[in-house]
Amino acid sequence: MKIRYALLGVIRLSPSKKTINKILRDVNGIVRPSRMTLLLGPLGSGKATLLKGLAGKLNRVGTIYEMLAKLSRCEKGVGIKPDPEIDAFMKATVLAGQETSLVTDYILKILGLDICADIMVTDDMRRDISEEMLVGPVKALFMDEISTGLDSSTTFQIVKFMKQMVHIMDVTMIISLLQPPPETFDLFDDVILLSKGQVVYQGPRENVLEFFEIMGFKCPDKKGVVDFL
Repeated sequence: MKIRYALLGVIRLSPSKKTINKILRDVNGIVRPSRMTLLLGPLGSGKATLLKGLAGKLNRVGTIYEMLAKLSRCEKGVGIKPDPEIDAFMKATVLAGQETSLVTDYILKILGLDICADIMVTDDMRRDISEEMLVGPVKALFMDEISTGLDSSTTFQIVKFMKQMVHIMDVTMIISLLQPPPETFDLFDDVILLSKGQVVYQGPRENVLEFFEIMGFKCPDKKGVVDFL
């Protein structure tokens, strides 16, 4: 070990030191409720990090099961008796071991997946996570690259269902997609565009071209909006 460090010193090299890479820079904004937002940006722009931050995954936050258990202990400690129907609904839709529910069946039916509901696609853990995300008692969903491995038609159908879910069930969604086709892009209410860890646009989808034209960047006539962005 001493010989190694001596050689490093001779050739003027030192052992590598950990450096902090700041992925996001002064990101702020408001996502309005009951809106479906498209998150766009080139590779390395910070999309995944932003979604993890919004979902509380950058800090050591417990799972929804741990939070429910903690809530139950706190209620018992202060003598609070929760509403039986609400309590039963929350536990039925998020606790492990619940194979089916009315909400799950409803979502599978709309997506056309009821005929393959019992087919194992990945491992149990990933499947449980996907069902929890869709049917759990949450009001905000953050999805990263959900179109990976899917054709444009399937992506359109899934995003179309997500939009119905947003407006019918009063849910807020931010979905990251890599170059969605025009018909899928038109389904979104708002757009967030990231570049080098900063937000360069956040607002209604229908105003994005007007905004950049005012900034001096006009979309060519034969170029798609997503490709331009």
